[in-house]
Amino acid sequence: MNFFKSGLQSVLGTNENQETMTGAETVERLVDRVQSSTMLEDRRDACRALKALSKKYRVEVGAQAMYALAQVIESDRTDNEIVGYCLDALCNIVSPDQFEEEAENPHISVNIGEQFTEMFIKNPDHITLILSHLEEYDFRVRWSAIKLLTCLLANRTKEIQEVVLVSPMAISRLMDLLVDSREIIRNDSLLLLIQLTKGNANIQKIVAFENAFDKLFDVINEEGCADGGIVVEDCLILMLNLLKNNSSNQQFFKEGSYIQRLSPMLILTEEPEEVGMTPQKVSNIHCMLQIIRVLVSPNNSQQSIAACQKIMRSCGLLETLCKMLMSSGIPPDILTELINSTAEIIRGDVQNQEYFNEVMAPSNPPKPAIVILLMSMVNEKQPLVLRCAVLYCFQCYLYRNEVGQNNLIHTLLPSTKEAPVTLTSGQLLCGGLFSMDALSNWFSAVSLSHALIENQNQKEQLLRSLVATSTSSKPVSLLQQCFNLLQQGQFKHQSKIGILMFLIIWLSKCEMAVRSFLSINGTISFLIAQITANEHDENEYLIQGLCAFLMGICIQFNDNGVEGNRRDDLCQLLIKRIGIETFSGKLNEVSKHESYSKAGKQPQIRIKSPADLLLDYEFCKLFKSLEPTVSKLVTSFTNGNESVNELTISQEASSLVAQYKNIIREQDHKIQTLNEQVKQLHLQNESISSKLTETQTSMSQINDQNILLRAQLTAASSGVQNHQSNMNGFYDQHATTIHELEQQIASLTHEKSHNETKIQFYEAENARLLTEIDQFRAIKEDESTNEKLRCEINELNSKVEQMSKDQEDLLELLADQDLKINEYRKRLKNLGQQVEGDDDEDD
Repeated sequence: MNFFKSGLQSVLGTNENQETMTGAETVERLVDRVQSSTMLEDRRDACRALKALSKKYRVEVGAQAMYALAQVIESDRTDNEIVGYCLDALCNIVSPDQFEEEAENPHISVNIGEQFTEMFIKNPDHITLILSHLEEYDFRVRWSAIKLLTCLLANRTKEIQEVVLVSPMAISRLMDLLVDSREIIRNDSLLLLIQLTKGNANIQKIVAFENAFDKLFDVINEEGCADGGIVVEDCLILMLNLLKNNSSNQQFFKEGSYIQRLSPMLILTEEPEEVGMTPQKVSNIHCMLQIIRVLVSPNNSQQSIAACQKIMRSCGLLETLCKMLMSSGIPPDILTELINSTAEIIRGDVQNQEYFNEVMAPSNPPKPAIVILLMSMVNEKQPLVLRCAVLYCFQCYLYRNEVGQNNLIHTLLPSTKEAPVTLTSGQLLCGGLFSMDALSNWFSAVSLSHALIENQNQKEQLLRSLVATSTSSKPVSLLQQCFNLLQQGQFKHQSKIGILMFLIIWLSKCEMAVRSFLSINGTISFLIAQITANEHDENEYLIQGLCAFLMGICIQFNDNGVEGNRRDDLCQLLIKRIGIETFSGKLNEVSKHESYSKAGKQPQIRIKSPADLLLDYEFCKLFKSLEPTVSKLVTSFTNGNESVNELTISQEASSLVAQYKNIIREQDHKIQTLNEQVKQLHLQNESISSKLTETQTSMSQINDQNILLRAQLTAASSGVQNHQSNMNGFYDQHATTIHELEQQIASLTHEKSHNETKIQFYEAENARLLTEIDQFRAIKEDESTNEKLRCEINELNSKVEQMSKDQEDLLELLADQDLKINEYRKRLKNLGQQVEGDDDEDD
């Protein structure tokens, strides 16, 4: 020990170069003792000293002692003390953190731990060696091995994951650490597993099937659920790692009834108003909500989402979240995530949407939760992230919810009933649409547009909506007022973009709405002026692109019902006053804008500042589907009416072809059904053939017995009286058999008749299908460009020919059955039995 004291004293010299040299020499001597000493105590002391020096002299210890320490772990594995020293020293060497002892050394690289990690894992056996020591129950060894693996994972995650995957029982050993009675072992193993499961689906699956979810829920319950400490958060983070982007684990989580275990954890205890939630409780609840969102994320398969949404409704999780949503004292960040979670649980699920529509806020008088949320959305004093969350929730409520869409539009229509005392959702959105706050304009316009998506009837109904900007002004249509807002010079670009998206969704695929828009004075002139304006602002480029798209919508869905604004008129205006190239260039500005690519990735709005709030996800989907058609429509304008007429004919032909394709798909489905029925008939006929074979065998046995009986009559003429008695007994014995055969023949005859009826039906159905195919063939000849339709018709002909061939085989089989039945009847007649249908057969 005196040697080590003097060595350490020499390390603390005043001269920096001397200090570095002395430290290196000390490490060199210690390494030599570790490698050459034959006494375990000497090696143990040397390893203890290397551990003490490994922080201040990390470079020297790592460069000279790293492999020697690994060798000691292997050779002296039965001595827990020396193994613990070596593991601690290696942990210090590869640590991603910088120690205070080395902070004064300017020669220490920031990523020195990462460099040593790369050297250490060049030999994969080193990782396997450390993993094997996890089985050791001794605290010094197990805890040190966990810390070392965590440091290695932090520096080289992917490489360590690959070694763990191929190491037998490695993950099983790690999972056993979660049930260690020593809390520090359990807690640090959680941190290790969090690092290990990041971004590796295979490890995530193995960990999940090692009963991870049960163990994690047990730890969470032991620690107090949402009221627990940092350990609960670590468990939830690990659970989130296992579920995120891993459909297999999500399925396992759902089928293992783990969703049901989330609901009780979110039931909040009442907190004193002056205290509120602790920061740790906020973090725990936030992680729980993230787990819920992972299970119902729009990125998952629709089947998986629907199954999880149903479970969340039935187990009371949706009810729990709605109660939290309407509670007071919820911190803003929890409230935001809570709204987003509720949104994705109800998205596209009609029953969940209906339940959410019935949720009432505990106010006096009670108000619908939807109205309360919309009031927050159009309130410019609320945080932006909260307003975006409310918009997302409202969009999810309207998603594939025709009843919800109809109810919203209904609140905007004139009514003979007295006006409601409380505000409606429609009134709130109209108020936001006409307010002076640009964000409220945008939020309201996007909300209203979602009530019209895939809802043709409500697009037409909304044309009846009347609004009045003041008590003294005359009411005008909502469509007129939206156009008036676009013309106002003080209207901000964000407001214009929102209203333009609303108008585009409203007018798309709705000729009546286009006709009403074109009937408003000055609409086309305004659009042309916007498109041809000489602007140099990026957002102005986007507005010009939206105006070009709106004009294209007015051309494409124009029913020629407005004099002066017919399709041909608008085409001529576009060519003469804008130019095809200019129009196409402006139209492309939409897809080229940065917000287009961001908004089109996911339904939820994710922005950093209010200025990023420009395009909506559903609008981007619509633009992506219609822009090619509008672009093709525009680029086909060459010589005025002739080109437009040709394009019109082409569009009508395309629509007709699409219609016929749908009909052919339906007929293909019918033919498949008929084929299935023919297969069933084949199976039935096979059964009939089997029954006929059995009957044939029985008849053969009866014939043999009759031949034997006649021989006995000829040979024993003296015993006629006795033989006659035997004959009577014989016929009594077989009367039942003959009766059964007659019943079988009658049954077979009935089945044969039934099958003949089915075949007549199939023949009639085939004749109808062939007639329709002939009609399609005639259409195909008129439409020479529809090569794909010709191929489908040929394929349909082949299917019909094959089905006809199958039916001919069935007819041949039934004919054979008919011959066999007649043969059986003749045999029964030869036996002296009266057979039903003899007269018909003679005829």
